[in-house]
Amino acid sequence: MQSKAYLIEILFVTTLRPIPPPARCAPSLPVSWFLLDVTTSKNQHKMSKRPKLSGAQGRKKRKEEEEKREKDRGRCTVEVSKSHPGPSTTSTAAASTSAAQPTSDAASAAQPSHDAAASSGLPVASTSAAQPTSFAAASSGVPVASTSAAQPSSDAAASSGPPAAPIDPADWPSALTEKVRTELVHRGPFVIDSDFTFPKQKDGRRCQHDYFNRLLINGEKVRRTWLMYSKKEDSLHCFCCKMFSKRDYKLSREGLKDWKNASHLLKVHEDSQEHNAHMATWKDLEVRFAKGLTIDKQEMALAEAERKRWREVLHRLVAIIQSLAERNMAFRGSTDTLNKPDNGNFLKEVELMAKFDPVMKQHVSRVESGAGSHIHYLGKTIQNELIDTISSRIIKRIVEDIKTSKYFSIILDCTPDLSHKEQLSVIVRIVSQEDIPQVKEHFLGFLVAEESTGDHLSTLILKWIEELNIPFEDCRGQSYDNGANMKGKNKGVQARLLQLNSRAFWVPCGAHTLNLVVADAAKSSPDALGYFGHLAKLFKLFSASTHRWGVLLKHVKTTLKSWAETRWESRIKSIEAALLEVRETATDPVVRVEAQSLAEEIGSYRFCICTAIWYDILSKIQYVSKLMQSPSMQLDVAVDLLKKTKDSLTSYRNTGFSDAQTTAKEMCEEMNVEAELKQKRLRTTKRHFGYESPDEPIQDALKKMETTFFNVVVDTAISSLDERFQNLGEVNDKFGVLLNFHNLQKEELLQQCQTLSTTLTHDSQPDINGTELAMEMQNFPPLPSKNMTNMELLTFLHEKKLAEIYPNMWVALRIFATLPVTVAAAERSFSKLKLIKTYLRSTMIINHVVSNQLSYDDVVDDFAARKTRRVRL
Repeated sequence: MQSKAYLIEILFVTTLRPIPPPARCAPSLPVSWFLLDVTTSKNQHKMSKRPKLSGAQGRKKRKEEEEKREKDRGRCTVEVSKSHPGPSTTSTAAASTSAAQPTSDAASAAQPSHDAAASSGLPVASTSAAQPTSFAAASSGVPVASTSAAQPSSDAAASSGPPAAPIDPADWPSALTEKVRTELVHRGPFVIDSDFTFPKQKDGRRCQHDYFNRLLINGEKVRRTWLMYSKKEDSLHCFCCKMFSKRDYKLSREGLKDWKNASHLLKVHEDSQEHNAHMATWKDLEVRFAKGLTIDKQEMALAEAERKRWREVLHRLVAIIQSLAERNMAFRGSTDTLNKPDNGNFLKEVELMAKFDPVMKQHVSRVESGAGSHIHYLGKTIQNELIDTISSRIIKRIVEDIKTSKYFSIILDCTPDLSHKEQLSVIVRIVSQEDIPQVKEHFLGFLVAEESTGDHLSTLILKWIEELNIPFEDCRGQSYDNGANMKGKNKGVQARLLQLNSRAFWVPCGAHTLNLVVADAAKSSPDALGYFGHLAKLFKLFSASTHRWGVLLKHVKTTLKSWAETRWESRIKSIEAALLEVRETATDPVVRVEAQSLAEEIGSYRFCICTAIWYDILSKIQYVSKLMQSPSMQLDVAVDLLKKTKDSLTSYRNTGFSDAQTTAKEMCEEMNVEAELKQKRLRTTKRHFGYESPDEPIQDALKKMETTFFNVVVDTAISSLDERFQNLGEVNDKFGVLLNFHNLQKEELLQQCQTLSTTLTHDSQPDINGTELAMEMQNFPPLPSKNMTNMELLTFLHEKKLAEIYPNMWVALRIFATLPVTVAAAERSFSKLKLIKTYLRSTMIINHVVSNQLSYDDVVDDFAARKTRRVRL
């Protein structure tokens, strides 16, 4: 009893006047533990004279001493709590030491009352101002130390040692210090994403998301906040027991991997008395941190202020990175030092912001003066990490949008980059349902394609979709160009994807197909080939010399391109004048002859007729091509535009040649050229006798030009439209019942609805019910117009809030709107390929709308969670 009273007296004295710990003790142990060694100090001299024990005897002796030490410590705590009651029955005295201030006045001024700081009947200690970081009050037998206000920031703490606590529980140190526990409580347990796919073990079993929820008897689910998952070890850990428990079992040490019995083992663990005690200790400490009731309240307030300062700095750095990335500007220069003329755009933006923003001004001043630490988050490594964090956040937002919309289509296109690597651009098309139904095309990134075969490209895109946790069974469309590796019926990408999902309808790129239609028409006639050959010579002549280019611009108020995009019939006179000036001023005889030859050809009646005809044809096709490149273009609208284009070309065949002659004559009158088509001498060849007589040659030059040039070009364009857009029409016909159901009889309507239901079925999993769809169409409300497009019908259902009444119609219209028409979005991403320095930045450049909607706090949280930082964020 005397030893107990002696201990109690020492503990009460230390609450009034802290004493430094003995020099012989390890600095990592709390002061209260050293006080317990006083009772055994008299016996240490006698023990030193005893003979040396063997290894087994020594281990046994040390174990007995440790048990006795724990037993005495428990009795001491009980005696202190009985003799020093407080507001709470579980409160105890708190011991504190200070190497810098021997008196208790300075220490007590910066600390709250011991009764409010301590809890759970556990001793709480605070260390001197020399400690590098602040420690909060601990529990469950783990003493916690706190720092003095002498440290102004966490920079010094960050640079004085390694990071506090790893993210993955498998990387936690076996012996947790007070610093690590404080950081863990502040940060909380690591939460796994709800869409994360757990790896399988050899027996096929894996961790389940259901393990992180406890099912109550009434059917409600309660989140197990204490349960953590280790990606490194593929195991489950208990957050509170891993921090406070001294027992060695799976959930607190190596982790739980027994997925067969995981549900039972988790239930047993959470019902155990020890787990509940550690859980209460964790929550109590967490509440006291939030309310500022810890023993080091002032130091924790300083640490919190420092954390907020760092987050404000990172907010501004993220804004600078977004601004530079969206404008395709380089980040770094030849040096990474502030206030240098060649330190790059990023640091220049930081310097500019520091002139007007107080937060950045203070941060730059600290960096320049070297105050606190060398950590500044302005280096190239942090820039890349922030770029990667923003990119990942954008991709995550897009994936969430895709899963909310459910159905999607993929758009792919390839191109080589500057390093001669094949880059595959991946675009996803969805129908967003946030406010109103709206078609969106999201860029997911560039993938390096080592091979351009259909097998490799299909494997590459499927692997990428799987990594993003996007279910491929929800894919309803795919669109590529007309390359053989893409559109091949047996080994193309579209064929391989259709084998895995028959509902992923392939739609060839409409804009690319229109270009092929023009190419087919241009190659169908010798006069057409000759016309574009003269245009190429014209471009080559003027572009080869800056002087000749200046002569061209003096006569023509437009730029000449390598292919005809401007209205040539209105500029032929000016181009002819430019050619004549080049002929007069050129010193090179070859150039003079070339200019004279081109001037004669361009000023001829034949060239004027060809120009008028090609302008009429290309203007009709170019109008449709630009409309089809819109991201919101619908399949039914595209098919309707192509039908109108075909009808327009068919009508033009009847009157187009005569109209072209009239236009050509007007052009010849302006150039003072005779509007006469000269007949070329026909070359006769000997032929063998045959029963079929040859066609009589056409003597009229105009008639021959109409037959061999005009009719051939127009007929080829019309036939190419039918042939190349056959697949587009077939896909549109499968969904045709959605647009013309009001014109169908009951039997025919039911039949087409059943056909559509069969089309949208894969592995006995239909998207819609054909019978119910027919009933919904029969009871459909009156429409504002009988010729409504797919998106107009979808918007009508949304505005009238009829999606719940007509669910099958709602789903079918969404799938129809998801189908792409062109790959223009993928081709537009190629323009950014040469501008970006890293492919991660392309996500911000192209998806700038999604990038501007990101929260800076979310970006900083992701940045902090990627790895342990030297400063607390």
